[in-house]
Amino acid sequence: MEKPFVNRELSWLDFNKRVLQEAQDPNVPLIERLRFIGIFSNNLDDFFKVRYATVKRIAQMQATDLSKEEVQKAEKLLQEITEKTIALQDESFATIQQITQELKDEQIFVLDENSLDKEHAAFVHNYFNEKVSSSLITVLMDEHTRLPAGKGNNVFLSVRIKRAKTKKPLFALIQIPKHLDRIIVLPPRGKKRYVILLDDLIRHQMYHLFENFTPLYMEAHMVKFTRDAELDFDDDLNKSYVEKVASSVRERSESDPVRFVYDKNIAPDTLDLLLKKFHIGSRDSIIPGGRYHNRKDYIKFPSLGREDLLYASKEPLPIVGFSLQSSIIQQMAKRDYLQYTPYHSFAYVLKFLREASLDPKVKSIFITIYRLSNTSQVANALIQAARNGKRVTVQIELQARFDETANIRYAELFKNEGIRLIFGVPGLKVHSKICLIQRIENSKLKRYGFISTGNFNESTARVYTDYTLFTANQQLLREVNRVFTFLETSFKVPSHKHLLISPFTTSSGLKKRIEREIVHAKAGKKALIRIKINNLTNYDLIGSLYAASQAGVEIRMIVRGICCLVPGVKGISEHIEVISIVDRYLEHPRMVIFENDGDRDIFISSADWMTRNLDNRVEVSCPIIDKQLQQEIVNTFELSWHDNVKSRWVNDASKPIYRSNEQPLLRSQEAIYDYYKSKLDSH
Repeated sequence: MEKPFVNRELSWLDFNKRVLQEAQDPNVPLIERLRFIGIFSNNLDDFFKVRYATVKRIAQMQATDLSKEEVQKAEKLLQEITEKTIALQDESFATIQQITQELKDEQIFVLDENSLDKEHAAFVHNYFNEKVSSSLITVLMDEHTRLPAGKGNNVFLSVRIKRAKTKKPLFALIQIPKHLDRIIVLPPRGKKRYVILLDDLIRHQMYHLFENFTPLYMEAHMVKFTRDAELDFDDDLNKSYVEKVASSVRERSESDPVRFVYDKNIAPDTLDLLLKKFHIGSRDSIIPGGRYHNRKDYIKFPSLGREDLLYASKEPLPIVGFSLQSSIIQQMAKRDYLQYTPYHSFAYVLKFLREASLDPKVKSIFITIYRLSNTSQVANALIQAARNGKRVTVQIELQARFDETANIRYAELFKNEGIRLIFGVPGLKVHSKICLIQRIENSKLKRYGFISTGNFNESTARVYTDYTLFTANQQLLREVNRVFTFLETSFKVPSHKHLLISPFTTSSGLKKRIEREIVHAKAGKKALIRIKINNLTNYDLIGSLYAASQAGVEIRMIVRGICCLVPGVKGISEHIEVISIVDRYLEHPRMVIFENDGDRDIFISSADWMTRNLDNRVEVSCPIIDKQLQQEIVNTFELSWHDNVKSRWVNDASKPIYRSNEQPLLRSQEAIYDYYKSKLDSH
């Protein structure tokens, strides 16, 4: 029987539909629902910049590079993506209308240019003159016009002007500034709160922009233009790696178009001109939409003092027995600790780095960096360490998608502070999340460190769920040290017995353990695999899971995003169940539990089960050895697995999309917070 697989791009769109469902859920606080619309839209932008762009590149390849059948498959997929996206867009517009009406019921009004009273109009006029007017780039469109360049998404107001002295309309394009606030709070009226979108504020002031043309009538429609955001590197040997990445990021402004979204009420002659000017072709996704397309702006929709329309604030908890008031290093010397953000405080990472930066016995610090927050305390601690004479080595990934510019800036800052930079291995993106310090104790070298599933970023740590293991296990850390040696001298492949390291042993190590569960199942022993990851696309590993299911191994999977595996197929995957959880926190950890007939084998990892993570990146999967921490991971997985409020079945045609919400209700993110709180209370 042929093995079933789901296309990864279409599976991703299914994931984003789950995000949109959060915006539609009446149990989600109202302003949070609007912010989920922003997340949905931002996700879609990134999808077109990268995934759609990649499929388009395949469709454009010549027959000499690919078979005619492969090119046709890519072209068909582009069409399917566009059709599915249009349906999702229509659904999201209806959702926004519903939310906007509910905001009115809460005395919150989103005004447009036609609904301003005299006082609000005066406020808008002053705001425009003081903060907006000087930042606008306005271009008159004719056959000689060169459109403004921009990276990624370009958002414009397309203006059509009817003048008294000629029947021929005048066309103009206003580029909407990225650095300005996109949602402007207007003066309140008692308990009533008002906001206006920047686009509508500009619409209100358009006659002031074009008054020299004495317009009789004007109309403005929003359009959004998305470019291919994949990085292309040249082969100039005289350029440094930093220069090549910086150059490739700059060249995104000239990369191919992939998506054009327009207001469906736009005049036909305006649309024709825009399609021509933006060089939109048959392989680009042309999507008719509503009045407003840059809906990712809703992520920053203001709270307006309405805390009752937001998620209740939850303070991160301390880790049981791991005091921030005592030496982190001395506590780690006695046992391992597990941090699970945002349930636990990220302060442990910062305290560890700050303590290491001041400790006279610490001689060196090694760390991998993928994404830092805009104002990073992690970076500050590393700079402090360098100034205190520590030998600090930072592996910074310059190709961290959409964070290249920020990481280049940090790389320059670190270099100026005397921090040693390494840029990894040619052809391999470094995605591992590891930190190692070396300390002299009683004239001997001792290592301490942490290994994580997430970025060392205090901003995302408030909303991403991630595991971090703090350990002084010398066997594990000796292997972590070898990873850093490999990053510096790529010819020296790291030897390792405990860690799984991509691109060397992650795939083979996982398959070996899946095969061990198959042996247990065939022998009538307990065989169970629990997996929690962001994405599952590697067909080889999916094939191993299908084989395990056929042998009777029970497999429970929590896959947040893309899942190419089809569960519940008789004779192939009937022992596999897959759910996805979308809630207030972004489910981000990667972990796997092999039951191994009671002798559990548990790993946390930076790697998703995708070919890129297994073969084309440097990733680290770390075993959890401490039995108490093992049980903690099992307990939190089981709470997630039994979620019947925010979980959905994935790719199983025999089951409804939402998991049954029979009583008692269990919302896993709430339950996990309560689980850790109860551990504190009983300590």
